[in-house]
Amino acid sequence: MTGVTRYPILMVHGMGFRDRKRINYWGRIPKALERMGCRIFYGGQDSNASIETNARVLADKIRTIISETGAEKLNIIAHSKGGLDVRGAICDYHLEKYIASVTTINSPHHGSKTVDLLLKFPDWMVRVAGACTDLVFRILGDKEPDSYQVFHSLTTKKAEEFNQIHTNDPNIYYQSFAFVMKHPFGDIFLWLPSLIVWLVEGENDGLLTPRAVKWGEFQGVVRSNSGRGISHCDEVDMRRRRLTKKQGEGVSDMVDFYVDVVKRLAENGF
Repeated sequence: MTGVTRYPILMVHGMGFRDRKRINYWGRIPKALERMGCRIFYGGQDSNASIETNARVLADKIRTIISETGAEKLNIIAHSKGGLDVRGAICDYHLEKYIASVTTINSPHHGSKTVDLLLKFPDWMVRVAGACTDLVFRILGDKEPDSYQVFHSLTTKKAEEFNQIHTNDPNIYYQSFAFVMKHPFGDIFLWLPSLIVWLVEGENDGLLTPRAVKWGEFQGVVRSNSGRGISHCDEVDMRRRRLTKKQGEGVSDMVDFYVDVVKRLAENGF
């Protein structure tokens, strides 16, 4: 046994941020899980590299953790695009025997209809936007950013092509969670993309709708008892505080949500 779970936990970040020692992508969550007795590791892949590039990095990380810890398998918790990176690593590098479970948090498994619409802009504009984004993330530490490819990988067409190739292994437990804000202005950092997605597709977490994120055993839409709901940033405890002091139906602190997820994994033998 490794603390509360049978296997160590690999936490895999999404786009726009990197795993850093001083500013953790996951906020207070890893320390809460470590206090439970869990052994935590991080993906460490680029923020804005392609799925293929990040899959290679994650495959190496998985093998290293298995070798250094002697663990038989790993549990993986992935946020946003990290869920696609993980699925790519498992399938492309035949790592099925090393993975016990994959839990994805608002990962775009079925792509975004909003991205479909945005990519109707002239290709040169998309390439310029990608190049500018890559420059920023190279400065922040990415080794192989490729935002242009990332943009296209988030379309509904590319997502379904990816899904046809990267199927679930029957010996791995896959589960997914969706989150939503209560209105487009629920997060000051995401109000504009949320409003656009709301107009195109409906309720969302600032970036993605529940339709886009269902994979494996879908655990449903998780809602908050706060006045603004749960945003894509909230899902990884970006603000490092409770969503609300109110108690009652719905999530009031994201730390509690992850603790419950891990407890259920342990109850199921993972």
